[in-house]
Amino acid sequence: MATSYRDTGLVLRVQKLGEADRIVTLLTQRHGKVRAVAKGVRRTRSRWGARLEPFNHVDVQFYPGRSLDIVTQAQTVDAFGTGIISDYPRYTAGCAILETADRLVSEEGEPALRVYLLLVGAIRALAGQERDPSLVLDAFFLRAMTHAGWAPAIDECAKCAEPGPHPSFNIAAGGAVCARCRPPGSVRPSRETFTHLGALLHGDWDVADAAVAATRRDTSGLVAAYLQWHMERQLRSLPLVERRATAPVTEARPASSQ
Repeated sequence: MATSYRDTGLVLRVQKLGEADRIVTLLTQRHGKVRAVAKGVRRTRSRWGARLEPFNHVDVQFYPGRSLDIVTQAQTVDAFGTGIISDYPRYTAGCAILETADRLVSEEGEPALRVYLLLVGAIRALAGQERDPSLVLDAFFLRAMTHAGWAPAIDECAKCAEPGPHPSFNIAAGGAVCARCRPPGSVRPSRETFTHLGALLHGDWDVADAAVAATRRDTSGLVAAYLQWHMERQLRSLPLVERRATAPVTEARPASSQ
């Protein structure tokens, strides 16, 4: 006989089911991605329906079903949504993070602890409102891609591994490329953009916070293009993200194509 199980997870998305139910998709600590039915949570008198909303970090008990598991209990661990949904830049950045995590973890029931920890850390940083949401978003993208095996080369040539710094970046080639390996269509980001990429990837927030607006903008463009090229599809939420940097006034040289 099937037995219930319990796990902690972050709500990625919800879908209506029937008149009062909802399908909830969570990324959990031990069971990876779980899709489950929460019965009756759309009724106004539901005692715990509001806990199963996107961005909320919850402790959930499930009962295995034939096609979808069933949520039998939910307790709030962190109500991250209250610090995100009223702030448009944080909300849109958070939606892009949730969508990316949902797509990166494609198989249900397979443990994905690294992505879960990255996700919770990023959503917690957005809810805490201490960092620019664009920086949080780009750092999550880079670290999630590293976990997926798509880490961009920054300090060495992506094709021949020659130590850098190198002047060019090519998405299809895998990141920075030397003058000898540079394919047609490569871009030439500023040196500051490469430095910013490394700071976001490795969590050097002093360097990341000091980046000027043009550097942040160029980095965001490279990261978004690189992510979507590897995922082979566009993120629906990414065009809605509001990039409103709080960088110093001084501008850096923008990236140019070559």
